[in-house]
Amino acid sequence: MKKAVLLCCVGVAACSRPQQPAVKPDVHYVVGPAWQAGATWVYPREDFSYQAKGLAVRQKASTQPLTTDGEVRNPLSMTGSHPTLQLPAVVTVINLDNGREITIRVNDRGPAEAGRVLGLSPKAADLLGVGAEPARVRVVEDEVTSRQLAEVLPGGPMLQINAAPREAVRQTDLGASNAALQKATASPQPEPQAASAGQITAQTAVQLPELPAQWRQGQPEATQLWVETADFTARGAAARLAAQDGGSVWPSFTPQGKMWAVRQGPFTTISDADAALKRALADGLTGSHIVVE
Repeated sequence: MKKAVLLCCVGVAACSRPQQPAVKPDVHYVVGPAWQAGATWVYPREDFSYQAKGLAVRQKASTQPLTTDGEVRNPLSMTGSHPTLQLPAVVTVINLDNGREITIRVNDRGPAEAGRVLGLSPKAADLLGVGAEPARVRVVEDEVTSRQLAEVLPGGPMLQINAAPREAVRQTDLGASNAALQKATASPQPEPQAASAGQITAQTAVQLPELPAQWRQGQPEATQLWVETADFTARGAAARLAAQDGGSVWPSFTPQGKMWAVRQGPFTTISDADAALKRALADGLTGSHIVVE
């Protein structure tokens, strides 16, 4: 009898516990501050025509219910993380080893491990054929879709324009006396107003649909792994560093113009490239990163 009463009390207590409130999305556009990935500082920035090759990994489990851009975290969604891209952004990811292609929405900051350009949700990783080990990938941003997201989401460039009252000066004929010069403050001029952040937030929680969980077959691509340790404007400076660390000098084309890069490699395995990257960072070459070509 006592056992039955005890079970009944436990059942009542369980039923009386307050339910955890459902996580509410707070979808917004964000670039965000600099952050540290291992020993490397990373600086997020807008780039709507991003293309790169690098190493992708499966995202690790997170205790945060929301992603960096305010979406509800879902391991079954076609999403991912990127160190620097504005969020959210839509990209195509190609596994260079098996040729598979997927489309994901980048909505989180990461990966936290140096030498990685992309984190994939478990679902996206499964479809791309990425297991426990990193995969060589190409990432190509969908510029049109990414710009559209930036324009309509709260926090985006289009929502940061505030209307202000305008002061106008009204003046009579130049031959009149000073008393005839009148200064008047005009009524604030009506200007087109963007929808309020609250309205857009409510809409975007619905208008960011799940991307199709599907993959397309493309062509695999043979690649090599390098560690790029520094860029120089002068080839001579690059050659001196290359002589010190046993590297080689390569031409590099950046938004700032032609540069000379110092590289180590090529490496046959990702673990070898990781070891070289770790040594370069330990030597104070903080801009070092893995190159897939």
